[in-house]
Amino acid sequence: MQPPAALSPVDAGAPSPTRWHWLPPIGSWRYYTLLALLGSLVLGPLGGVTASYMNFSIGFFVGGQVLAGILGSVVTLGYGPEGKHGANYMQTAAASVAGMAGMGVLLQAMDWMGLQRPPMWELMLYMGAIGMFGAGVGMLYTPILVDRLQLTFPSGLAVANILRALTDPVLLRLALTRLASGIGLGLAGGLASSKVALLGALELSTSTFGAGMLVGARIGIPALLAGLTGAALVPWFVSIGWLEPEAPFRKITFLIGLGLILGAALLDVGRILLEAVARWRASTPVVVAATEADDWKRTSTPRLLAWTVGWGAMVVWLGVTSLQQPLFFMVFVVLLTLVVTLVNGISLGVSDTNPISSAFVVAVVLMAALGLKDPTVGLVTGSVLLVATSVAGDMQQDRSTGWRLGTPRTLQFRFQVMGLVVGAVATVAFAELFLRAYPVLRLDQTVMSASEQPAQWVSAMTFKFVGALRSLTDDKPYQRTAMMVGVAIGFAVQALRIKLFKHAAYGRWRERSTATQAGDFVLDAVLLPSPYAYSFGTFFGIATSAWLAAGSVVAALAETLSGRRGRRPGDEKLPPDMSAVSLVGGGLIAGDALAALGLGIVGLLATVVVG
Repeated sequence: MQPPAALSPVDAGAPSPTRWHWLPPIGSWRYYTLLALLGSLVLGPLGGVTASYMNFSIGFFVGGQVLAGILGSVVTLGYGPEGKHGANYMQTAAASVAGMAGMGVLLQAMDWMGLQRPPMWELMLYMGAIGMFGAGVGMLYTPILVDRLQLTFPSGLAVANILRALTDPVLLRLALTRLASGIGLGLAGGLASSKVALLGALELSTSTFGAGMLVGARIGIPALLAGLTGAALVPWFVSIGWLEPEAPFRKITFLIGLGLILGAALLDVGRILLEAVARWRASTPVVVAATEADDWKRTSTPRLLAWTVGWGAMVVWLGVTSLQQPLFFMVFVVLLTLVVTLVNGISLGVSDTNPISSAFVVAVVLMAALGLKDPTVGLVTGSVLLVATSVAGDMQQDRSTGWRLGTPRTLQFRFQVMGLVVGAVATVAFAELFLRAYPVLRLDQTVMSASEQPAQWVSAMTFKFVGALRSLTDDKPYQRTAMMVGVAIGFAVQALRIKLFKHAAYGRWRERSTATQAGDFVLDAVLLPSPYAYSFGTFFGIATSAWLAAGSVVAALAETLSGRRGRRPGDEKLPPDMSAVSLVGGGLIAGDALAALGLGIVGLLATVVVG
């Protein structure tokens, strides 16, 4: 990957004449106002409702950068090639809103545990302060992770490619057509599953199907295998006292799944840190004469430090005064964020994975080792690490996009701050909307039997949080045993995968023929699946895992058939991350989210009118 040292004046941010004269001039206050309003108040809420819905319905969410980048480019298309910077500003703001909105599951966790929620304004202020702190930490690490180590950040690269490509009107129409088709299908499927009994019985979830299309068969199939294995092991879990009769298998398998993630992460993060240190020592600073083209990269370190320290202090102050949390644990999680953010940033830069839920669980485990017994303290303080690492990861990923385009960092930071302000409100607002419209979301699934588990609202992330928090007061030694078993398996399997898949002889065998490539797929997805991929199925029910796997298989078949038939005219210009499959899959998620939101609003209004 080449640094943007040789960017052209256009890439470096030099203004170019507008293609459409009715658009405000680049650099004017009307130009930035247009971008800020569209990014924060239009594209952001669209991505926010999708992220919020996905976290409630499935338990993970897809970042909104790609969708926001595509839609933002519609607005900035009239500026020609220079429009990519405006689209980058908009996707930065929109992704901040979406990422924050996905954190609404913290309010759901409070409801599951029967905790009294603070006033909404206090929650918004607290979430906003954490977001600002996370943005500062992420920006501080940008020179290390993006400039010095030059980590890939795959999603950041994808967005950069998209923003470059979408200066072509023909390509833009092609992308929007497929995205709109997916949204239409997702909207129809979401409405039909709530109205048609047969589809409801099949637990149709077009968003889960779309997520499967995005993650691929090497993740979807292991998730289904994990679900089937968990269901098959229920009698054995009951016989050894790890599971109550009629309880869902995920009540115990989620602990094993967390262990799988932690075990694999211990090995991977250790390797990443060693590689980072080696790369740091081996790299030699590139001395480049200061030119006007370098201005895009410059930031004020003293101001950034003051920003980070100030907002970190604000987080501690709000936690202690407004939310009545212990000073020691508030300071502890703020300091822990500085460490975990760097580790998660390296993981995101290398693997495109930001293990934010694992960061939350690790924080709870460490605080328990320091004597914490109160689950309320664990939830409120642990949320600092969850939200801050999520925001910081988005910050670094967005800066990697800007690094490739030459987008001014200071301006991009300001757009992210605007997005975080709106996102702090959206976090609480969307969560309150969904929780009021769908009362089933308030029911604690960790104490439900298998037959009582809701079909459409798995809420796997909340399930993990509450399960970890309950261990603080309801000590069950077998839960620690289950997690440690998962850690051992995850570490061993990941070590074996690295040893096998990185071996030169295996690489030569894999490329030998179509049959050996199929054998590689079977080995990777079925016989020796990634602990990260397999863990998905330990958090879901069978139906959710099945729809995820179905979407991944359909996507794989579509890609194969497309390869045999030849690409459609214009497809050769599409970056890999803008394939028809990825665009339709993203549209399915957005459409299903909009259907759920519409039904929820109608139900909520009906309740208010009747009441």
